[in-house]
Amino acid sequence: MTQPSSLSLKDNDNALIKAAIAAMASAYAPYSGFSVGAAIRDEHGQIHTGVNVENAAYPQGSCAEAGAIAAMIMAGGRQITAISVAGKGDLLCTPCGGCRQRIREFAALKTPIFIADENGFRQAFTLDTLLPHSFGPDHLEK
Repeated sequence: MTQPSSLSLKDNDNALIKAAIAAMASAYAPYSGFSVGAAIRDEHGQIHTGVNVENAAYPQGSCAEAGAIAAMIMAGGRQITAISVAGKGDLLCTPCGGCRQRIREFAALKTPIFIADENGFRQAFTLDTLLPHSFGPDHLEK
């Protein structure tokens, strides 16, 4: 799989990817059958995971990335330094539009986003690649 030349995997990135893959097993996806796991590394080097949680009233479900962000905040983290998202299938399981904006709240534009499937790493992006010309906290200077 290809990845932008400015991004190279480091040992701690492999741990992040493995955490996202492992999290998929805990997803609650009885309707779609599509389990997603996410893992975030915060500014303290801690890894926080999340899974998608579906609901019979479809719009009420939550994404894996949102769960991982909530776990990071609860543990005292405030900055995403890297994130991995894992989902099964031939197509890349990249964050949805809403999650790209959620990630933007806590991540720099050059933050790496590693995409994986159940077998491992597939491709890397930066947040800026997935959400170009984004609106973020820096637009709301106090």
